[in-house]
Amino acid sequence: MWTTSCTNKSTVTPYEPTPYEIEIPFGFPTKLNIPENNPMTIEGVELGRYLFYDGRFSGRTHPDSLMSCATCHRQERSFEAGVDHPGFPGGFPHGITGIPTPHAMLPMINLVWNTTGYGWNGLLYPTNPNPDARNIEDFVRMAALAPHEVNGDTTRIKNLFQTIPGYPELFEKAFGSKLITFTNIGKAIAQFARTLISANSKFDQYMHGEVQLSQSELNGYMLFTTEDGGDCFHCHGGFGNPLFTTHLFYNNGKDTVFNDIRDRFAITGDPMDHGAYKAATLRNIEVTGPYMHDGRFATIEEVIDFYSTGVLSSPSISPLMHHVNNGGVRLTPQEKADLLSFIHTLRDDEFMTNPKFGKPEKFPDE
Repeated sequence: MWTTSCTNKSTVTPYEPTPYEIEIPFGFPTKLNIPENNPMTIEGVELGRYLFYDGRFSGRTHPDSLMSCATCHRQERSFEAGVDHPGFPGGFPHGITGIPTPHAMLPMINLVWNTTGYGWNGLLYPTNPNPDARNIEDFVRMAALAPHEVNGDTTRIKNLFQTIPGYPELFEKAFGSKLITFTNIGKAIAQFARTLISANSKFDQYMHGEVQLSQSELNGYMLFTTEDGGDCFHCHGGFGNPLFTTHLFYNNGKDTVFNDIRDRFAITGDPMDHGAYKAATLRNIEVTGPYMHDGRFATIEEVIDFYSTGVLSSPSISPLMHHVNNGGVRLTPQEKADLLSFIHTLRDDEFMTNPKFGKPEKFPDE
């Protein structure tokens, strides 16, 4: 007699990742930059956090050859290197090969609201005809390959993680397969990056009616938001723009000769974009020096001095630089002090200490 049995049928675990909901802070834009092919999930964010901090992202295991995203992007410096980085004097990073990065770093703050382009020149933007240069996911791949960053090999990287106990299971939970691909590595890190939201500075608390600003801070706020004052708000936002950046690109009058092959002109081909770079967010600017695309200013005071008396005219200077004919906004010493006081209110210590954004206590194989 022949009998049949179901006991040998394999059990398939259903792929049911848990949606991760971005909590939009009060007053923040509702439009988010989340690609349709990489929806946010709790499992994806968890995996991305491990990968962000794991030095084996370099594709190597020797202690002298480890490099992670967090090697340069330090939480305590708003996910930028910072001038006090022990391995990068003055805050100027270099890759695992020792080759310096061509530009100073940008902090990783509120990236989920960036819809105009990532990087100082906006190299990556959602509508780019090149499908490999559109979003944070592509930045991960570029960082892995660039000689001035990880100088790695995507095949070697994904093969290494495939051999590390615990990671295949995490990839299965996040993406439905234990087979690790570099595409999914990039997706996971990008998901984690999109959770890095800063919205609890002193100024945020002031806008919520929770604290009061000092008279100097209030004076600085008025200077920040008026054309006859510091005239900062056109590029860096203010009331009504809690991101403190427009995410757009400007020639702000630093130079008269333009020979950087990585400015905005390199992307658009528009002669009016010579010398133009992204207006960086001013959130946590207190800890994200050096400043400007080339890190030419070590302190915020130097930046304020530049905008006060150091602005240079050129054919491509932004029309928003209203005071160029005077060399700048011509602030008094007291006005400079007040503006600095206001800028300090944009510091968000909660963001820089939030354990959800920090290094995991242990990695999957520990």
